[in-house]
Amino acid sequence: MRLTTIMSLRSFLIRKPSAYRFFKNKSALIGLAIAIVMISASVAAYICYDFDADIALVTPEVLLPPSLAHPFGTDHLGRDVFKRVLYGSAYSLSIGISSAFLGMIIGMALGCISGYYGKAAGEIVMRINEMFYSIPNILIATVIVSIAGPSFANLLFSLSVSSAIAFTRMVRSQVIRIMNFQFVESAKAIGQSSFKIIVRHIIPNCASFVIVQLAMSIGTAIISSSSLSFLGIGVPLPIPEWGAMLSDSRGYVRSAFWMPFFPGMAIMLAVLSFNLIGDGLRDAFDVRGR
Repeated sequence: MRLTTIMSLRSFLIRKPSAYRFFKNKSALIGLAIAIVMISASVAAYICYDFDADIALVTPEVLLPPSLAHPFGTDHLGRDVFKRVLYGSAYSLSIGISSAFLGMIIGMALGCISGYYGKAAGEIVMRINEMFYSIPNILIATVIVSIAGPSFANLLFSLSVSSAIAFTRMVRSQVIRIMNFQFVESAKAIGQSSFKIIVRHIIPNCASFVIVQLAMSIGTAIISSSSLSFLGIGVPLPIPEWGAMLSDSRGYVRSAFWMPFFPGMAIMLAVLSFNLIGDGLRDAFDVRGR
């Protein structure tokens, strides 16, 4: 059984040179391992821990340093920092991954429309996109959340809009390039509809660029969501999102260093892992060379 699995994996890597190059990249594998561990830990924490009993419960054990009983110490209200970091990862990672995926879908749709149809539709889409592109993503998300109010759904929507801007520009440029290929002209000549041409021919040829951009966008979305929560306009309290935990620990940097240290390390590791994955995917698909 084990030999069969190894042979199947080997044959897959031989048929897929991109996958072979990715799994040969040690940095990408490290990033993938960190991401898998963090996602698994967040799912386990969300299932195993009760919010009222384990996360939000105030105890007299305030500001205890890291120990066997409390690996990450306790905060100013006696709450276990280790449990809060693990439980909060479910929110931080889900916001980052979900907003990047939604931004990818929105950006691909707008990029395909503006690149394939061009003329009036393309000009309108790109002028609006360039207007938003001139504004920092975090500022766009801040304005949307400030108007709509702090909530998980509003934060997800605001980060999806800011992520879609980069996808729209990138997909449009690739669609314009692919439109000049012979197989697209042949598909038009035999009477295929525009929808089928986009779905069957254009999007698959943009996939490598989109996947690399997706991995990079997840790290950016995690930083943006943590920044908004740090400012108090992200995930509402008392949910232990990493940015909100950093905001709560601002007054205890010197007296209880573990309060800001461990949420900050969690943000750093999450962003680092997805950036390493993105770099590995870029090299595997040879995006720069193409």
